[in-house]
Amino acid sequence: MTAAEATPELDPAALEHAAHDRAFIGHPKGLGYLAFVEGCERFSYYSMQTLLVLYMVKYLLLPAHIGGVWGLEWLQANVYGGKTGQPLASAIFGNYTALVYLTPIFGGFIADRWLGRRTTLILGGLVMALGHFLMAFENTFLLALISLIVGVGLFKGNIASQVGELYKPDDLRRAMAFQIFYIAINVSVIAAPLVSGTLGEKVGWHYGFGTAGLVMVAGLLLYLKARPWLPADNRPARGSTAPRPQLEPGDGARVLAVILLVPVLAVSLLTNQEIFNAYLVWADEHFQLTFFGETLPTSWMITIDAALSFSMLVAVAAFWKWRADRTGREPDELGKMVIGSVFNIAGGLCLVIAAATAGTGPDAAKIGLFWPVMFHLLNSIGFSHILPVSLALFTKLAPRAINATVLGIYYLAFFAANQIVGIIGGWYSTMNTAQFWLLHVASAAVGLIAFAGFKLFVAPRLLSPAPGS
Repeated sequence: MTAAEATPELDPAALEHAAHDRAFIGHPKGLGYLAFVEGCERFSYYSMQTLLVLYMVKYLLLPAHIGGVWGLEWLQANVYGGKTGQPLASAIFGNYTALVYLTPIFGGFIADRWLGRRTTLILGGLVMALGHFLMAFENTFLLALISLIVGVGLFKGNIASQVGELYKPDDLRRAMAFQIFYIAINVSVIAAPLVSGTLGEKVGWHYGFGTAGLVMVAGLLLYLKARPWLPADNRPARGSTAPRPQLEPGDGARVLAVILLVPVLAVSLLTNQEIFNAYLVWADEHFQLTFFGETLPTSWMITIDAALSFSMLVAVAAFWKWRADRTGREPDELGKMVIGSVFNIAGGLCLVIAAATAGTGPDAAKIGLFWPVMFHLLNSIGFSHILPVSLALFTKLAPRAINATVLGIYYLAFFAANQIVGIIGGWYSTMNTAQFWLLHVASAAVGLIAFAGFKLFVAPRLLSPAPGS
């Protein structure tokens, strides 16, 4: 059995129908629904992620407010070692964003073994909406974070796995489907800072968080409507005696490949994940964001990043399609991830240059947006070669018996990356800024070397077809 053949399957009739379903820009109609639902969920998530560090640094962690948050002073003293201000905000951000990528493993396991993807996803959406609404109250800040962590865990892997199941294993539309899926995500990331970010910074923090909750509810309603066009649920029918899918020969090698890829992917993500943490604090303090007497919300830097990410996703997909049409070949998934790492290194160097030429002290000139925008451009090209491609690779590797669980394992890379970012981001306040960003460039270089090594020495042994397949 090949790696492609190990991907989950629908019943034959459903697969045959999906193969001919091109109602959504040449893809199954279910892809359109799943992309819009994921867009709503990501709008709510990135609204939270965009505002979280700024909210803590500029409001919640100030002495006048921190005492009103249930349990936070205890955590500050007993878990975070007495950290205050930006380092404390970075640590909380790192733990939160790490845990929202750890819990999908449990969400996938719950779906695979008990509730099925559909019920698990709906439950996750409800818990996430509750978390966003709890952010409207200062004293329930930690309860809100816990709700969001649990909700994302139940939701995340169980929607991505449904995208893969819309296609036969040999359907060439699969990789493009995940690029479309990521385009929907990036449209949401563009909108989230403009809507929730502006409301949070200009009107009131809780307006931004509340808007995120309303959009999450809208996504849930859309998912309920989409049921006729989605893959069959993986929950066994009541009273069914049909055996559950079991691991098959060759699945062990694929699981090992997944496990080996997780730390490599985590290292490559550090600069990208830092955008929502220390980068925003740096931008708020030092970027030239005042034009014609009006100071733009710092969160709009995320919109610039997302707009470029969206554009580069489309451009990169179009480029490789053009190249494939002309030459009949293009790099495989790991080859594209190596290329993406090169662009990540170049992007990080733009931040090093910006920091090194900015000067220091309270009278230093503000940093113009040329180098930050160049960073976002190059980093977005790297993103386009790594994130959607790696997700498609994991769905191809995932054994049918543990599909949702393996998609949860994929998000371990984000767990590790964000946990590291929470630690490293706290160094921003005490470390030379150019050296701070040079450290992130080094992490991208490590990712490049590791991806290349995996492609050359590990992948040929783990991913080759079994004899006789």
